[in-house]
Amino acid sequence: MSVLKKNYVLFTVVLVTIISCKPSLNQDQNALIDLIINSKDSLIQKIVSNKSAHEIQILYTQIERDAQGNTHFKELAFQENPKQYFYPASTVKLPVAILALEKIRNLQSQGIDISPQSPFKIYGENQKKTSSSDSTYHEVKLSISHLIKKLFLVSDNQAYNYLFDFLGRDLINKSLNDKGIDDIHIYHKFSGEINDDKSSNFVFFSEDGEAIYNQPKKSAKMKLKSKNIFGYCKGKAHIKRDQLIQTPMDFSKKNYASLNALNQILKRLIFPLEYPRKQRFQINEEDYEFIKYWMSRVPTEVEIPFYDREHYYDSYCKFLIYGDTRGEMSDSIRLYNKVGLAYGTLTDVAYIKDKNGVEFFLAATVLVNQNEIFNDGEYQYDELGIPFLGALGRTIYEYERKNSLINNK
Repeated sequence: MSVLKKNYVLFTVVLVTIISCKPSLNQDQNALIDLIINSKDSLIQKIVSNKSAHEIQILYTQIERDAQGNTHFKELAFQENPKQYFYPASTVKLPVAILALEKIRNLQSQGIDISPQSPFKIYGENQKKTSSSDSTYHEVKLSISHLIKKLFLVSDNQAYNYLFDFLGRDLINKSLNDKGIDDIHIYHKFSGEINDDKSSNFVFFSEDGEAIYNQPKKSAKMKLKSKNIFGYCKGKAHIKRDQLIQTPMDFSKKNYASLNALNQILKRLIFPLEYPRKQRFQINEEDYEFIKYWMSRVPTEVEIPFYDREHYYDSYCKFLIYGDTRGEMSDSIRLYNKVGLAYGTLTDVAYIKDKNGVEFFLAATVLVNQNEIFNDGEYQYDELGIPFLGALGRTIYEYERKNSLINNK
């Protein structure tokens, strides 16, 4: 074979390889990329111009309804990769809240007279009571329903920890796996709590104070394995016990949830009938409405629990669209969402709907850690992260709104 012919064959093989490796993008996916890459927002451009360092992932789901009223989803992605690790922080509170209600309904099916409003107490070693009251509740009692309200309104860590222990780590992960939700492992509690693999004794009571359900202490046995995940080690250094360690921070034993997993959970909550029964959360209509109501509220709309309006402002825990503004939220748009913020990583997964029929899902994560040192508390949340997510949400909302106006002409 001549050198010229060999070179031609080599060029052809390389060209075919390049073409075959290039992801196929439909028109809508190109539109999403165009919206981001060609955005005139200076902050979006600043983040996107250094997208690798900021570890941006975006998952945008368009919702279409046909003439028969059937719902269809179109998934559009920008750098979304379920195998690229990011720290999900408080976004994992969303499935835990839903599963807590699912467990209550399961106990009811066994003939136990329990409800989400049933008060409970927690006992530790030697049956010593460790928790029994909640100062944010007018009845000053712990209950599953009130914990869920706090979890969504202000992303309360202690509320999550109680629900985590009520469920137990094994049940949380098995329930999600059984529903076909992959790329998610929930390992631990928050705020430095220990014994992530052990749960205390829970005792639930009737309104008359009679014990109606006694859940003994239990330990997790399931081994959680994350396969083919990369990006667990982050940064160039990290702080541990107030000491600077000149190595990347290892997140391999921390919670993991891909954007797709979080989006799948939210879609099952908003559109449960689009999934086979075994893939749905086993809760009733009242539970669906309860979760959706509280995840769409903001602290300034609620009296019980009451939160200081100065610190917990209207757009608190609403990063997309409104995160970088105060006093500008409108009743015309509702965000059914859960945010996460920790270790320089901000994430928001949301179903966004307005009064004119615009609706879509948007999930996004971004890392803002300029010095590349983790656990030092030096992150650019207010300067970069939250404003970026706010601008991104507004960009996609305006795109959806304009398309809606065109389609309705």
